[in-house]
Amino acid sequence: MFQTERLILRSLTKEDATDLFAYSKDEAVGKNAGWKPHESLDESKQILEEVFLDKEDVFGIIEKQSERLIGTVGFMPDLTRTNDNARMLGYAIGRDYWGKGFMTEAVQALLSYGFLEKGYGIISVSHYSDNFRSQRVIEKCGFQFEGIQRQSELRYDGVLMDKKWYSLTAEEFCQTMK
Repeated sequence: MFQTERLILRSLTKEDATDLFAYSKDEAVGKNAGWKPHESLDESKQILEEVFLDKEDVFGIIEKQSERLIGTVGFMPDLTRTNDNARMLGYAIGRDYWGKGFMTEAVQALLSYGFLEKGYGIISVSHYSDNFRSQRVIEKCGFQFEGIQRQSELRYDGVLMDKKWYSLTAEEFCQTMK
């Protein structure tokens, strides 16, 4: 667990299912992240169990003021690189928190954890080409644009999506801290 000015990043628990469902049922949230909106609390409980619980580098984003789970952020192995020291960043946040700097704050804290505590050498991230809010978070956090992977992913709704890819090395991150 670690904290920022407005957030607590901590491991998720089964008790987070209701808050996870509250923002994951919103079509705009899932569509931007590549997963279908959750249809029930039971579905959120199942996804929480399969995707989020007991994962080493995956955190719930808790807003200090409300003490509610408002999103998730974490690292997973970067399957696009044959580098054991590479991780890929993923995140989602409820629509009520878009445009308020919460995700940038959470990602910056996670990057510090990833590079300074975990010792990762490179972190990548991608977003659908039309997700300009995510692009802004990525750019504000110092990632370098790598390119567009055309026809990258078949989204849950059958639409074939292009993705923009970025990366940030530990050296680049440390230079921004000076």
